[in-house]
This record gives sequence, structure tokens and C-alpha cells, in this order.
Amino acid sequence: MLPLRDANPRLKVPVVTLLLIGLNVAAFLLWQPTLRGGDDAEFEQQTFFWCHGLIPFEVAHGQPLARSGREGARAIENDYAQLGGPQIAGEELQAYLADECPDKSPWLSVFTSMFLHGGWLHIIGNMLFLWVFGDNVEDRLGKIGFVLFYLAGGVAAGALQFVFAPDSTIPNVGASGAVAAVLGAYLFLYPRARVLTGVALIFLWTLVELPAIVVLGFWFVLQLFSGFAGLGAEVNSGVAYWAHVGGFAFGFLFALLALRRRGGTRAIPARPDGWG
Repeated sequence: MLPLRDANPRLKVPVVTLLLIGLNVAAFLLWQPTLRGGDDAEFEQQTFFWCHGLIPFEVAHGQPLARSGREGARAIENDYAQLGGPQIAGEELQAYLADECPDKSPWLSVFTSMFLHGGWLHIIGNMLFLWVFGDNVEDRLGKIGFVLFYLAGGVAAGALQFVFAPDSTIPNVGASGAVAAVLGAYLFLYPRARVLTGVALIFLWTLVELPAIVVLGFWFVLQLFSGFAGLGAEVNSGVAYWAHVGGFAFGFLFALLALRRRGGTRAIPARPDGWG
């Protein structure tokens, strides 16, 4: 299912939602080495993620991989062996990172990682979900409240991923966790809002209107199922499903506990006049 737009009129111009989308796109195109060519472009991108992405091992030990000693080197070798790619020598990577980003702050990376993306599909998907569902949540929270909520959702998402893989040396990047918090809040606030959704039927795509509870409920169940399936997998999928689950749960619970007292959910007609 791919949501394209919702039939939930916004009250104001979604300034913060647009700003967040702009910051993510700017980071992807201007800060990350996305547009750089050459044979080593992929390795430059990976280096960027090592230097600016959230690495659970670094947070758990309070220091960057470059200074994590033999314990960190073993963790690096184990993690990248599970990914099935080229074997990485832990001590060599530590020496390399000591030259590239010796002063990395694990705590700052909790926030910088929210604005980084692993590829075009990654950022397009996240920004589409944020655009479709973010404006109405921004309406309810206000501009400053929405910024704080978005960042807190990203932290909560990273926290749950950390619980399931505290010693992982694989960088976590993407706005998915923060966006998932927006989805969780939207589901609580507007479960009956109609969402124009692209649905794949075998080899054919079709557009249908579905209530948000179906679209977002299906998305959440898929993340939850994928997270549990990955617990017993021998090969790491590279997708932080538990971050998605954590962000979504945070957003839903926040709306349940905080926004209910501010007037409850807003009833959305089944066939409103305009698409938001």
C-alpha cells in the first residue's frame, strides 16, 4: 500500500512539515555524497553513515567506534559478516574512522541520523508519508509542538531499536522513526480519514480510497511482523523495523495521553469536499 494523499483538509499552511521535508532533501543532496560519482562513491556514502549515523554500539559505550578497542573490532567483524557482504577487518575500520571522524559524538548522531537516507527510494518514501500525514498532526500540535514531537518520536524510535540490538555497529539512518511517530498520532486522531492509496494487485496497480485505520494499521502490523521475523534470522536485513514500531507506538500513545485532553479526535466525513 502506498498512500498518495488524504481527504483531511488542513487548517493552516504546514510550515514545519515543509521545512522538515526541505531539510531532509537538502541533507540528502547537499550534505551526503549522494551526487558524487566515481568508483568509490558507495564507500564514501558508507563512510558518511559511519561518521554521522546512529550506531547503537557507540551509544551503549559512550564512544565512537574509532576508540572502541578490541571489543568494538570484534563487534564490527561479526555484524558485517552477518550482512553477507565483503568481510571487514574491525581494527582497520577503526583506524580509518580515526582519520575520517575522530571527534564523532554518539549523542549528536541520535539527531543527525534522522535527516540522512540510504537512497532515493528511502527518502522519497519517507517524505511522501510525512507530506500526506504530517500537516494535520502539525495543525493539532502547533509549529513548535510539532518540531518537539517529531524529534522526540525519532529518539523514541532509536531507543526501541537500541533495546533489540544494543551492540550493533551498523549505522541507523533515516527519518522513518520520526515519521512513524507522525503516523501513530494520525491514526489515533483521524482513524476514519479517507486516504487515496495505491494498491498492488498481482502485476497491476490500482487506486482506492481506504480509511486511515486500514492503511496505517496494515503498515504497523507489517513492521511488527518483520521485526519479530528478524529476531531469529541469521542474516541482518539492514532495516530497522523496531525503530518503525517504536516511533509509531510513541506517536499513538502521545496522542492518546496528551491530545485527547485537548478536545479529542476530529470527525472526518467519509466524502469531504477536498483532498488535503
